[in-house]
Amino acid sequence: MMKLKLQKRLAAALLNCSPKRVRFDPAQVNDIKEGITKSDMRLLITDKLVSKRPEKGVSRVRARKTRAQKRKGLRRGHGSKKGTPNANHPQKERWMSKVRVQRAFLKELKEKGRIALTTYRLLYRKAKGGYFRSKRHIKLYIDDQRLWKE
Repeated sequence: MMKLKLQKRLAAALLNCSPKRVRFDPAQVNDIKEGITKSDMRLLITDKLVSKRPEKGVSRVRARKTRAQKRKGLRRGHGSKKGTPNANHPQKERWMSKVRVQRAFLKELKEKGRIALTTYRLLYRKAKGGYFRSKRHIKLYIDDQRLWKE
């Protein structure tokens, strides 16, 4: 094979690609060897003796497959978790679920008539302020303070 380093470099500059991607027509190597200027290479490119190989991309097949599995709720075990517990379960979400349970419980007690409306308002505000740890804590508090309706 003849040395065509110069021709490759010139063609690469004209084709806006790497010299690795420049392809020469093997049957016309002698004609290509004659091209030593950019204008010569331009003519060879228009005659399709010099061309550009297509780019090789990264296949997305595996990524799509993984995404489909994740949509089904798979690949979510402990080994797949990255980041702090707060990143996986934000504080706000934990707070929201806790407070919703407490408020639902208070509403239930009020509707069943187990506590007075004033007591309900007091406990509701305490729940909002983060005073109670859980539903059970509310029950213990009501017992301690004797807030049950007779």
